[in-house]
Parts: sequence; structure tokens; C-alpha cells
Amino acid sequence: MIRLIKILLVVIGLVLVGFIGYKAVKYKLDPNKEINIKMSSVTAEVRNKQLECLARNIYYEAGGEPFEGKVAVAQVTINRSESGVFPSDICRVVYQKNVVYDKVLCQFSWYCEGPARVPPKHAAAYKESEIVAKQVLLEGFRLPGLKEAMYFHAKHINPQWKKEKVAVIGGHIFYK
Repeated sequence: MIRLIKILLVVIGLVLVGFIGYKAVKYKLDPNKEINIKMSSVTAEVRNKQLECLARNIYYEAGGEPFEGKVAVAQVTINRSESGVFPSDICRVVYQKNVVYDKVLCQFSWYCEGPARVPPKHAAAYKESEIVAKQVLLEGFRLPGLKEAMYFHAKHINPQWKKEKVAVIGGHIFYK
């Protein structure tokens, strides 16, 4: 009888040690699995295209603006792509068109006005736009007051939006 109890205790001990060992190994390996799952499926080619689309949008919307104005335009573009309301791809956000009463409207006016087919004329301004695009898209640089900004327009335009104004930067007014 005592021998049977000893065997039973040894079996229980082995099962317990095996279970604890399994949990320890699983605990150690699970964070690595999460990292692999969370890794982006975005390729270098896709990321470069996104950077180009973002830089063009910054250039045509805010090429003559101060650094903060360029960041603000980039941030609105990124906010839109992350909102779930607009396309999730940065290029699709930049080049999005809508038809309202048989009229084609672009989300960013420069695209409908034609410069999209013409290479940027001012190399220095475009280079700065590329730098800002990298800082915002790749490094996560953001302006705190524009976390929820989704829209903007030039100061000289009055679209009579009933949106909440969040900032005025350079020549633009930004809204939630």
C-alpha cells in the first residue's frame, strides 16, 4: 500500500513538473510569437510608395508652409488612413475622389487641379516634404494638438464646415 502511494506521488510529481516546464517554455516562447504576428506585412516597395504619396501631398498642400504646417498636413493624411472612415492605404487617401451631384471632388484639391501629373518644380521644397513624410510615417513624429484632426483648408477659403476647429498652423485651419 505504501509502495502504491509512493508510485502515485512520483507520477503526480512528474506530471506537475512536466506541466510547469511546459508552461515555462510556452511563456518564454509566446512573446516571440506575438512579435512575429505584430510584424508588419508592408514591404519596402509599398512603404516607399506610401512615402512618395505622402511627400507629394505635403508638397502640394503645404510646400510653402513652415515645418509644423507640413507635419500637420502629413498628420491629417495619416489620421485619415488610421480612422476606418477613409481608405486604410495612404496613397488611396491622398488620391481619393468622390462624385457629388455628377461633380468629381478630390479629398486634396491639388490632385483634381492637375499637378499630380507634373513632377514637383521646387526640388528643395520637395526634399523637405520627403523628410517630413519620413519623420511622420516612419518615426511617428506628431503634433499633440492634431491627434484627432481629419480635415483642413486654407485660411482664405470658407467652406462653412460645421466641424470643431482644433488648430491654425501657417496658412491652414485644421478640424476634427
